[in-house]
Amino acid sequence: MQILLPPEIVERLVTALDKAGDREIGGILMGEHIAENVFRVKDLTIQRHSGSFATFLRLVQDFLKPLRRFFHTTDNNYIRFNYLGEWHSHPSFVLMPSNKDCETMRDIVDDPDVGANFVVLMIVKLSESRRLDGTMTIYQPGGREFRGQLVQESKDDTLAR
Repeated sequence: MQILLPPEIVERLVTALDKAGDREIGGILMGEHIAENVFRVKDLTIQRHSGSFATFLRLVQDFLKPLRRFFHTTDNNYIRFNYLGEWHSHPSFVLMPSNKDCETMRDIVDDPDVGANFVVLMIVKLSESRRLDGTMTIYQPGGREFRGQLVQESKDDTLAR
């Protein structure tokens, strides 16, 4: 599975990560299904509080309004536009999900009220050259998980759309 990050999303992430410094931040990913196993992030939330050097706690009240707004602006077309999953930073650690990260994502994907076929967890940080580095893990119901491909689109890719 591929998750595409348009330049404007990368820019927002880089700016937020730069401001957060060594504190973990995060949010949710909202995207568009553009081809088989290919999704483009159309929007994301950035929760700048509730993070420390080694932890990030996502607060539900911080993403409900933006998620509802996203669904409204996409005419509630849940087949094409939907919640993709979560993201957070690991500014001081490797870009791998922790045991707690995996547990949280399994709770989401296995929740019948969510009704997801999969959820993604994108973990990011700034490189020494201040560029965005990241990994993508996809979680499926029943405990299956695998690595996805995180693709940062160029401005040329955006113009071609």
